[in-house]
This record gives sequence, structure tokens and C-alpha cells, in this order.
Amino acid sequence: MENVGGTDGLRIVYPSPQGQTWSHELAIENSSVKKLIVICGHYKGIDERVIEKYVSHEYSIGDFVVTSGEIPGMILIDSIVRLIPGVLNKIDSAMSDTFSGDLLDAPHYTQPREIDGMAVPDVLISGHHKKIEEWRKARQEERTKERRPDIWKHYLKLNESEKSDE
Repeated sequence: MENVGGTDGLRIVYPSPQGQTWSHELAIENSSVKKLIVICGHYKGIDERVIEKYVSHEYSIGDFVVTSGEIPGMILIDSIVRLIPGVLNKIDSAMSDTFSGDLLDAPHYTQPREIDGMAVPDVLISGHHKKIEEWRKARQEERTKERRPDIWKHYLKLNESEKSDE
């Protein structure tokens, strides 16, 4: 530990199927950690004594197995680093991504305006910001309900509790 400048502000992370499920909230929490060490296991993991003595946090990226801990480690690091001010051109980019809110992101479109007969929705090129915002919100809700019922259920509960607070 002396080689990393002591234990002040140090978090030692171990990507593990036994850990807490990784989330955007955990990425935000870890983005303010001053010193972060990620220990990556291979095949069956790492020696339990290392976990007991050094590891402060275990995180799982999901209910599946990969060949080594480097891939989950990279996922953790990438999701953390992009939240550190100055890493992305605009921190707003990271804060408006999927999972930074309560719904999945709305569809995005680029140039040209039409590809193989599929056009960008007219509302998006209308310049009417309120209608664009309403369209995006409706698509976010549709997409979340269809593709991630677990997130949709959580979203409905949040909105229900907000309405009861009013």
C-alpha cells in the first residue's frame, strides 16, 4: 500500500459475480474516489485472502461469466472515468446518457435525412423545441416499457411517489 501513497482515499475494487450489481449510481460514487485499484481475477477468481485483506468493494456486471476480470474491470473503469470532469468534452454528455435519468434514451438520428426510405421523424427537424422534447420523452417511455420492463416498473413507482408527495 505504500507504493500507492497510502490508504487515504483508496478504494480497492474486485469485479466478481458475488459483488453488488454495478449501476450508473455506483459509477457516479466511484468517480469521486481519489485512488482506485481494480484487481482482476482469471478463471476462478483470486485468492480469498487477498479479498479479505485488501478488497474494499466487489462489483458484478451481471449474471454471467466471462473468461477473466479484465473485461469487467474495463467496463467499471470506462463508466467511472467518463464521469470525471474534463474527460469528455462536455460533462453534460455523460449526465444525459441512458441510465443517468430514469428511462432509456430516445432514438438518435444522423445525416442524411433519409436512408433506404427511412426518414428522420419530421418533429426532429421542425425546430420546435417543446414538441421535440415531448417526442423524445414519449419515445423514451415506449422504449423503456418495451425493452426494459424492470426499469419501466421502477419509473412508474418513482412517478407514483412523486405524485403522492404533491
